[in-house]
Amino acid sequence: MNRDQLQKFIQYLITAHHTEVLPTAQKLADEILSSNSEINQVNGAPDPTAGASIDDENCWHLDEEQVKEQVKLFLSQGGYYGSAKQLNSMFAKVREMLRMRDSNGARMLTLITEQFVADPRLTLWRQQGTSMTDKCRQLWDELGALWVCIILNPHCKLEEKSCWLQQLQKWSDLDICPLEDGNYGHELPNITNALPQNANQSPELLQRGTTTITNLEGWVGHPLDPIGCLFLTLTEACRLNNDESGALLPSDMNESRPPMYQHVPVAAGFPNSSESYLSLALEVALMGMGQQRVMPEGLYAQDKVCRNEEQLLNQLQELQLDDELVQTLKKQCILLLEGGPFSGLGEVIHRESVPMHTFAKYLFSALLPHDPDLSYKLALRAMRLPVLENSATAGDTSHPHHMVSVVPSRYPRWFTLGHLESQQCELASTMLTAAKGDTLRLRTILETIQKHIHSSSLIFKLAQDAFKIATPTDSSTDSTLLNVALELGLQVMRMTLSTLNWRRREMVRWLVTCATEVGVRALVSILQSWYTLFTPTEATSIVAATAVSHTTILRLSLDYPQREELASCARTLALQCAMKDPQSCALSALTLCEKDHIAFEAAYQIAIDAAAGGMTHSQLFTIARYMELRGYPLRAFKLASLAMSHLNLAYNQDTHPAINDVLWACALSHSLGKNELAALIPLVVKSVHCATVLSDILRRCTVTAPGLAGIPGRRSSGKLMSTDKAPLRQLLDATINAYINTTHSRLTHISPRHYGEFIEFLSKARETFLLPQDGHLQFAQFIDNLKQIYKGKKKLMLLVREHFG
Repeated sequence: MNRDQLQKFIQYLITAHHTEVLPTAQKLADEILSSNSEINQVNGAPDPTAGASIDDENCWHLDEEQVKEQVKLFLSQGGYYGSAKQLNSMFAKVREMLRMRDSNGARMLTLITEQFVADPRLTLWRQQGTSMTDKCRQLWDELGALWVCIILNPHCKLEEKSCWLQQLQKWSDLDICPLEDGNYGHELPNITNALPQNANQSPELLQRGTTTITNLEGWVGHPLDPIGCLFLTLTEACRLNNDESGALLPSDMNESRPPMYQHVPVAAGFPNSSESYLSLALEVALMGMGQQRVMPEGLYAQDKVCRNEEQLLNQLQELQLDDELVQTLKKQCILLLEGGPFSGLGEVIHRESVPMHTFAKYLFSALLPHDPDLSYKLALRAMRLPVLENSATAGDTSHPHHMVSVVPSRYPRWFTLGHLESQQCELASTMLTAAKGDTLRLRTILETIQKHIHSSSLIFKLAQDAFKIATPTDSSTDSTLLNVALELGLQVMRMTLSTLNWRRREMVRWLVTCATEVGVRALVSILQSWYTLFTPTEATSIVAATAVSHTTILRLSLDYPQREELASCARTLALQCAMKDPQSCALSALTLCEKDHIAFEAAYQIAIDAAAGGMTHSQLFTIARYMELRGYPLRAFKLASLAMSHLNLAYNQDTHPAINDVLWACALSHSLGKNELAALIPLVVKSVHCATVLSDILRRCTVTAPGLAGIPGRRSSGKLMSTDKAPLRQLLDATINAYINTTHSRLTHISPRHYGEFIEFLSKARETFLLPQDGHLQFAQFIDNLKQIYKGKKKLMLLVREHFG
């Protein structure tokens, strides 16, 4: 506004509010007119619309009562999703206030903390000695993290920090205030007291843990994240801005770049003045992650340990390891290996110590180019997982197949055990990949895997990994690593032989592939020791069948003696399996023994001997058909007869899957001759009570003459068989009786909608009744009986009269 506008603005403002502002206006006018006044000593004038200056401290009005009531209400709702979300929103508001340097941020956090400490559930948990719920612990962790931000704020005055520390100490001294791990002084094993200082692998010390002193706090996974805070503080002093590290190329504009660091020497006069802040940051991270600590209780705390470790490792990956940092890395790794009970990589660790697999994988990869011996020593040491081991198996690698997965039954439970085992597997896989071509190291890694990994699925994964690395498509095979893959595969076979595993069939097929790749000696070996590796069914249907297949012969370019050796081993295996499990293996054994007369005869005899025992009609019919296909019709007939004696077809089972087998068996005996048919018909009559099936057999036997199979030394008469004479007369009588019995059974519970089907059934029955000379009289008598017995079913009997008189 110009001078005239400003004058008009002031006059109107005074006129509108003359009673309120006139005294102030007169006072200001007097000061302006006085040359010595304070107003005239300052250039310009304040602008009420401009807000505070950049150096002023922000201070907005805080409704303390509302904050208290809201927090109290949300806590009383038990930390359910909605209330937890609201509390996290309040925490976010505090963070925003701290970012804006609003002094009310600390005050608001104080009000929230007071309500948290006043939560009545704390007293209840304290009295019961129980831990907090996971959601509640998450809120307390956030509370603690915010207080860390406030106390570490470099812009705060010392007297403010002193005041806050006093307040924090006051809350901490309260009995109901929980520890950082959410517990109330549970008696947990203390690592340093559980192991004597001179305890140099005594295996019984792995089971120690009898002290009752509260466990030392673990630095990694701690709610206040001390290692992360120290690492970030030290690296922040060494961080280069992107502008200082060189101009970005156009192609990198949209890509996030990792931070760049430089070595900044520690200020002179400090204890570590010969080092840089960057090497100290690396040292702090390695010390923290290498600390031996007992696994905390509960899913939340255990998951936090894993996530915090991964977060620290991601930050370590951003460091470019120059000579100075490599020296720091080597020094710390040696200290960790020699660190005794304070190190998670020391010689003896507590049974419930947090595993070092993820950490060791980073150390191994980082150290490998600079000190391979140290990197392997460290990674091999870290492979252990004591919570799954016991003194009986921990030091015994001579019988790895005796190891089975152990489920810890202790308290507290390890909720993240699956994740930890997978990390153990990743460490092993990393070592196997790096050791390719190094026979001695591969043998050591294999022994370590067999000693420390107890999950069959993970060992199988390692076996597959080793196989892939050993057999690249673009270069030659690494025979040592391939043998490691085979050894691991064999261990999986032994571990899962007597336990149910849905991947078992896949594992068996893979092992045969691996053994084939190793060579003929490996195939011979697994065939000869099949009973320690496979079930009889697996051994015959997968292992032996694949070993003697045309594909395997071509793959290995086998000569005649090698082919014969494999075939001989497969036949021996087949007979052993057939003896052990004839029901499942007899047919496979016959197939494998086809080319050797003596072995084939032995397999056939095993099948015959087992027929009287537990073999089903289906299994016997299958073997019988195989025999006919191979040109042994009389043997097929014998097996079919045995199968028939195991069968029972009821009157209403006209869709039974065995019907085709019965028809085939009757056709076989008919083709062999009258004697075989005469021998089978009594068995059919005894086993089959279904009228339609019997009539079908009868019809087929009367269409052609018996004995047309052309058995050497036999001649067919060429005459059709009569139903009035044996052996068909017995079958005819059985068929008629079956129709009579089935008719009465149907009529007992027949409904009108089935009348049409019933008439069709009687029509079929009539065809059978009419086969003998006096058949029409017998059928008429049958119909008369029906009309008399079921005269109450008037509509049905009317239909019977219409069709049959």
